[in-house]
Amino acid sequence: MANLPEPARVIQLPDGTYTYAHPIDLPAQPPVPVPVVQHIHHAPPDRTVQRVALGAGVGAGAVGAGVYFGPLLVGVLTAIAANLALLALIATVCAWGVVTVVKSLNNPGK
Repeated sequence: MANLPEPARVIQLPDGTYTYAHPIDLPAQPPVPVPVVQHIHHAPPDRTVQRVALGAGVGAGAVGAGVYFGPLLVGVLTAIAANLALLALIATVCAWGVVTVVKSLNNPGK
């Protein structure tokens, strides 16, 4: 195994294409300076409800259930509200139609 040549590497050329290059074909490159990384600090997610619940002695299972079922409850309530809004619209249109028909039957000359 010691007499085998070192395997070729894939390198990216300046024009963006890739090619194979053996270590002996590569020019000696100066060490790349380590880039300075600026850390952008983000606010941590708000876990106030979970902290209050755990501080009040509620178990982790209840907190986990709240985290799991909270979004589901919001989704269900949103769906119910959308259904009620649609039913209210249908009731309004039906009431408007009934009033229009009754008015036209009571005033046939107009």
